[in-house]
Parts: sequence; C-alpha cells; structure tokens
Amino acid sequence: MITTSQPQDWKDLQNKVSVILKQCGFKVETEKTTETARGKVELDVYAEETIKGRKYSIVCECKYWKLNIPQNVVHGFRTILNDLGCNLGYVITTSDFQIGSINTSEYTNVELLTWENFQVLFFESWYESYFSPQIAEHLDPLLTYSEPILPKWFGKMSSEDKTAYFGLKDKYDLFGWIIMSFTPYARIINKDSIPTLPLYDRVKENKEVIDRIPEALLREKGYTEFLEKCYEFGDNAVSEFRYFRDKYSENKSDE
Repeated sequence: MITTSQPQDWKDLQNKVSVILKQCGFKVETEKTTETARGKVELDVYAEETIKGRKYSIVCECKYWKLNIPQNVVHGFRTILNDLGCNLGYVITTSDFQIGSINTSEYTNVELLTWENFQVLFFESWYESYFSPQIAEHLDPLLTYSEPILPKWFGKMSSEDKTAYFGLKDKYDLFGWIIMSFTPYARIINKDSIPTLPLYDRVKENKEVIDRIPEALLREKGYTEFLEKCYEFGDNAVSEFRYFRDKYSENKSDE
C-alpha cells in the first residue's frame, strides 16, 4: 500500500489522489474548470504525462461516499470524458460500486476504483518514479557510510574517535544495507523485485536487526509512512557520522 492513511473527506481524497499522481510524474491540476460542447465542467483531478512526445491525459472523479456509487455517476462521467477526448477516467471512491455501475463501465474508458485499488494500480509507477529515487537521494550519505570503504578523513581521527566511529557503523550498517534494497540500484539488479512491507515478518528472527532498527519502522505497512520513518532514523544516523566528518574534514561536503 502506498499509504495507510485514509481520506478524511472528499477534499482529502482529492488531495491524496493528486499527490500520488504528481509523484508518479504527472502534471496535475485539481478542481480544473474547462469547457466542453455541453458547457463548463469542473474536474476533480486532471493529470497529464508525456511519453515519447505523446500526451496522455486522465481525469479522476473522487467520491467520498458511504453508499455504493450508482450507474448514473458513471454515465455522466463517461460523457465528460468523451467530450474532452481524454484517454482514461477513474472514478475513485471510499465505498464501492453498484452492479449497474460496474456493468456500465465495461467496454468504456472509465475504470472504477476504490481508494485501495487506486493505490494498487499506481503503486509500481509511484515506487519507481518517487519512492525509490527519494530514499536513495535522501539517505545517500548513510549509504556511503555503510560501505566498507572508510572516508578520506578517517586516518586523521584519534584512536578513541575511530573506536566510536566503528561503533556507529555497527549501530547503523544493517539499516543502510536494508535501505539499499529499496534504491534504484537494487531495482536494476532485481527488475521484478520490489521489497514488500512490513519488514518485520522477514527479520523478526534476526536479533541484530531487531536490536538496531526501531520496531515501529520494521512494522510499518505503508510505504509513505515507512519513508518518513526511514528519513527520521536515517537523518539521526547521518548527523552522528557527520560529527566526526566536521571534526576532521576541511571539506564539509565530504561524507
């Protein structure tokens, strides 16, 4: 799941859909007013991406409803899509769809999605376009410190500080190696493999991992929330390493 956070109202659902599409690389507009042959219409979410010079456009109709979506909603939305000439439309709901809606959408360019199914549909694109590059970029300093090669300024350190530095590596290297599995570099090697969450189920028998990485991070099921927890834990780790870098390196950009 991209996020375990549930929409709180229609506006929140619209915003969450917009954010995910932006992070997938789309150019996104919310509450876009546009002209059709039948007059003005307001689109909850309008998104475009360009693939090899060809524009691809989608429209999302967001429904924060407790009742299942009736077929007249699909009929109206399909008419708007046809008038605009968009490639695809999604009706995204926090409830579900009546059988008439499902039948009406067949053989059309309208797809009916629950909030959870929307996330599933865009997950791989979101992971490759946003999550994986972000975790690599933000935590790149920690990945550097997790490498076997010691920094250039290591030789200047006192014996006491070298011992403390190796203590940090012992504390954080496992986290760095785990994070590496989420980066684009790992994706190049294992093209069909995206690490699943939560991590806890796979590492719970590994005492070293359990002792060194916060349990809340290991148990996180949402990739967005997992990313935030990685930032928090990783930023603290980098700051501890940089204490020694700043003490011994004249160039503060060195890691």
